[in-house]
Amino acid sequence: MTEKVIDAPVKKQRRGIAEVLHRLSKSPLAMFGLGFIILLVICAIFANQLAPFPFSKQDLMHTFDLPSAKHLLGTDEFGRDILSRLIFGARVSLQVGFIAVGISLVIGGLLGAFAGFYGGTLDNVIMRVMDVLLAVPQTLLAIAIAAALGPGLFNMMIAVGISAVPNYARIVRGSVLSIRGMEYVEAARAVGSSDLRIILRHIIPNSMAPIIVQSTLGVASAILNAAGLSFIGLGIQPPNPEWGAMLSGGRQYIRDFPHLTLYPGLAIMLTILALNFLGDGLRDALDPKLKR
Repeated sequence: MTEKVIDAPVKKQRRGIAEVLHRLSKSPLAMFGLGFIILLVICAIFANQLAPFPFSKQDLMHTFDLPSAKHLLGTDEFGRDILSRLIFGARVSLQVGFIAVGISLVIGGLLGAFAGFYGGTLDNVIMRVMDVLLAVPQTLLAIAIAAALGPGLFNMMIAVGISAVPNYARIVRGSVLSIRGMEYVEAARAVGSSDLRIILRHIIPNSMAPIIVQSTLGVASAILNAAGLSFIGLGIQPPNPEWGAMLSGGRQYIRDFPHLTLYPGLAIMLTILALNFLGDGLRDALDPKLKR
């Protein structure tokens, strides 16, 4: 009898996950986004095996080559294979996107959870600071932080991550305010659970739906901001490949050799589009109002 009682929540959770996946599979755009992101992850993991050439290999006898059988997407001003640099650039872009969102989620999630759970003065102080940060456009805030820290991959991830903290803080705070008075929270408090345990074990796990959706869309925003920082020279430095840096390097040749900017631009556009499709699909799949 005890085993059945213990297994019941687990089975219910599995049914909930299966239902979400089933609802997600009904959206062609969401499945396209998921498939494209899986393809990018595979390219990032196996970049050394998939890329036809090393990303920094130069061939000065074949600069500005148009797409051909040898170089499927052509070469750049140094004779480097564009396809290889795009594949390795996917590794950098996804790394920046996921790590930056992780930084935002941890810092913003904890601040929002404490603000919503305790309320009062703590809530006012935290949220007023977040309001001040929200008054500055996220891209401009990321540029300011990156300029202060200096160029580089690590500093770029910190800049992009910190600039998105206010968004996650407000979303988590709103979720916490809606569930902090639920019966299971009162029951946990009645049996003597500490506030930290209640927040980490009960509050945050039960407010994951909006966080998951925001994280998916946040990866897209982080990749776009990272590309913008690299475009203006505050991101990853040459010769390391990054889509925004590739755009910046090819813009001076755009009239005569548009393929230098076309393919990095398409990579950024398709990645952002796929992540937004996936985020919209997850929002619909996780919305209890849409369940039938």
